[in-house]
Amino acid sequence: MAEMKCTQCGSPDLEPGFIEDAGEASKGFARWIAGPLERGVFGGAKRFGKERWLVDAFRCRQCAHLELFAGHRS
Repeated sequence: MAEMKCTQCGSPDLEPGFIEDAGEASKGFARWIAGPLERGVFGGAKRFGKERWLVDAFRCRQCAHLELFAGHRS
C-alpha cells in the first residue's frame, strides 16, 4: 500500500486500530459489505451472497480524524 496520509490535515502520522462491533451476536469487529443496505423481514441487514471486507481503521495523531479502508476480504 502507498504511504498513507490523513485526508483531513495531510499528516503521515496514522495510528492503526479497529472499529468494534459490540452488537448482539457480533464477531467484535466491523466489516464492509458491498451494495446498498437492504433490510429483511425482521429489520436486520440482508447479507446473504454479498462480498464482505474487513475494515482497517487508522486515527490521525495530529487531528484525530479517522481513515477507514476495506482492504482484505473477510
